Amino acid sequence: MILELWMVGVVIAVLLFIRVPVGLAFIGPSLWYALADGRSEGFALKTTFDGLNSFPLLAVPLFILVGVLANRLGIADRLYEFCLAALGRLRGNLAYVNVGSAVGFSWMSGSALADVAGLGKMQIPAMIKAGYPAGFAAGLTASSSLISPVMPPSIPAVIYAATATVSTGALFAASVLPAFAMAAGLCLYILIWTMRRPQFGSVPFDRSRFTRASVNAVGPLLTPVILLGGILSGTFTPTEAAAVAVLYMLILGVIYRSATLRVLLQALRETAVITAGITLILGAAALLGLILTRAHVSRDVAEFLTSVSDNPWVFMILVNVILLILGCLIDATAVILVTVPVLLPIAMDLGIDPIYFGVVMIINLMIGLLTPPVGSVLYITSSVTGKPVDVIFRGVAPFLIPLIAVLILVTALPGLVLWLPGLLGF
Repeated sequence: MILELWMVGVVIAVLLFIRVPVGLAFIGPSLWYALADGRSEGFALKTTFDGLNSFPLLAVPLFILVGVLANRLGIADRLYEFCLAALGRLRGNLAYVNVGSAVGFSWMSGSALADVAGLGKMQIPAMIKAGYPAGFAAGLTASSSLISPVMPPSIPAVIYAATATVSTGALFAASVLPAFAMAAGLCLYILIWTMRRPQFGSVPFDRSRFTRASVNAVGPLLTPVILLGGILSGTFTPTEAAAVAVLYMLILGVIYRSATLRVLLQALRETAVITAGITLILGAAALLGLILTRAHVSRDVAEFLTSVSDNPWVFMILVNVILLILGCLIDATAVILVTVPVLLPIAMDLGIDPIYFGVVMIINLMIGLLTPPVGSVLYITSSVTGKPVDVIFRGVAPFLIPLIAVLILVTALPGLVLWLPGLLGF
């Protein structure tokens, strides 16, 4: 059976290499192994569905719908215009607007793909028209989109919390400062980049434009107050908050007169497609995770890692390296579902807080969205710009420096992660 388990790993790797969807690449070999181990098809089916039978996971399609509605109903456009009016007087203003609008949109989305697909259509052409290199514009847009899956409401955080059985609210609170640190790191890079390029100037502050944009952005800017305020105060569970946020998006759409039946049907269709892909991965990873557990993979990995060192810092360095590699090769959702049951018990035995561990894991895996061969953000950015993926990656590469620097900072300073949850009583 050990040999057969290795064969499962090899087959999964081959299927991923030839770009078979992650869910299918997991479920086929896992089903074969389960049957070879004397398990029935009913056992495999029950395990797969048990992996989906989780109330916290109900928040995932709802948060996806929030992000899709924000794009479809023109709410993201209002945030972009507000950032443009507020940050126009900065040198390299469109670059800062790119990051600022990504931060604003992150409070509604939770998905990097929704961010780059929605805001990228505005940000990249505007920057290219203003004279910014196409690679820089695409690379910054792709990189700033990573703020969305780190800043609450983060879809990866919901999945991690359900897998690790930790408080989603605590994980949301812990993610706020690291997400702002990512934005600050990107802004620092922009500052250094624009210092050597004085041609990217600023525009005078227009008070009337700012006032008008502020009024138009009041509704969208209240979204994090309702959503995050409700979760962090204990008024809503994350799933309830997601449902309230969907309702609030619909109310804004009615007020702005953009919530037509056609737009709503398109939003529901897009949400269903994205949710179906995630659901397939969740179910397949549940079956694969049970197989790894029965084969005592967790024990073997624990023995290997602790044989290297029982120092928590050495362990976190090893985990960062492992997750950065896995994030380049496999979808983040699948990595969370498969590795959390293996790595988290080891981390907790070493005295590492599971909330801190989750934030580090999420940042690691989100960086993988910018790196080939998987790099789904690269492909979305490529489709938005019409540029080849290799051109997009060359534009992204410099921005990996501040993002990895933030990852190192968050790993080295657990207090940066745990301060806000402690302040809020989680």
